[in-house]
Amino acid sequence: METPQVLSASVRTLHTLPEEKPDLAAMRRWVGALLGDLPEDVRLDVLLVCTELASNAYEHADGPRTVRVHRHEDFVRIEVDDHTPADLPQLGESRLGDSRGRGLMLIAQLSRCWGTRAFPGGKTVWSEVSA
Repeated sequence: METPQVLSASVRTLHTLPEEKPDLAAMRRWVGALLGDLPEDVRLDVLLVCTELASNAYEHADGPRTVRVHRHEDFVRIEVDDHTPADLPQLGESRLGDSRGRGLMLIAQLSRCWGTRAFPGGKTVWSEVSA
């Protein structure tokens, strides 16, 4: 995977995630390079949100999966698409027990807003992190 240049404001880029085995470290390097000029605390928040969204797509949905990063003047929008349209994720208690299922709560805390959007054959889960 090539290292992209730093994204300027109002630029969006797309990354297709591997089909079978997630390579979240490679995705984090890619996103970190895109946002290399942002303050470290903002970059780390974006990386954590990206990791949670992508992990959820592997855990709960079918591929193909893609990650989009759209940089604006005052926030970064992260979108992860998958191809399981059934249940849109909802914030609430974990059905996986006490030690799992807190990703959306974490995303909600780090984001200025987040949500879901269905499309034919799949869904997008997105988050906006203030920059």
